[in-house]
Amino acid sequence: MSTASRISYDDVVAWVQLVADRVRAEKTYLTELDSAIGDADHGINMDRGFQAVQAKLPALPVGDVGAFFKGVGMTLISTVGGASGPLYGTFFLQLGGGTAGKAEIELSEFATGLDAGIAGIQRLGKAEPGDKTMLDALLPARDALRAGLDRGDAPADALSAAVAAAEQGMLATIPLVARKGRASYLGERSAGHQDPGATSSHLLLKAAADAWFQA
Repeated sequence: MSTASRISYDDVVAWVQLVADRVRAEKTYLTELDSAIGDADHGINMDRGFQAVQAKLPALPVGDVGAFFKGVGMTLISTVGGASGPLYGTFFLQLGGGTAGKAEIELSEFATGLDAGIAGIQRLGKAEPGDKTMLDALLPARDALRAGLDRGDAPADALSAAVAAAEQGMLATIPLVARKGRASYLGERSAGHQDPGATSSHLLLKAAADAWFQA
């Protein structure tokens, strides 16, 4: 578990393992969300990817946060079906870009990586805020995290605020009409359903807060 603002290599591994556990626990729920507006496979695909990550953990570089993130990203790209693999894979690859060779990172470095990850997702998916995608959870989280750090909030409080913002963004997707991805084919019928990508993005950040700062 992280102390102060430092996040160790072991903390990062614990985060990804917790994500894998929670994706498995929520697999059916995520798939049900996707069945309403997508291909009914989001939970199945995410679980396949993160189980593959867990299986590959012994082979990933030890003590190098950036190399670990890149290994996670490559594994997700190669094992997760649909759009989720490239999007989440790119997210982790970008997280690894600025943390290569580091045995531990500051929460501010994670925030910088989060920003890079979001930019990678935007380049790949061409989505904007309000399109009813994972960005509707990630963008508010990024802004809340940066605002907390700029105010000098305790790291746990800054990340907690980010998780709360992600949850609000996730819930705010319910009334939206999808403008990207498979859900956009439904037009107005996509309104009234929570976006599965925003839901798994919230899960990802909540797992980070719990793995790093939960007593």
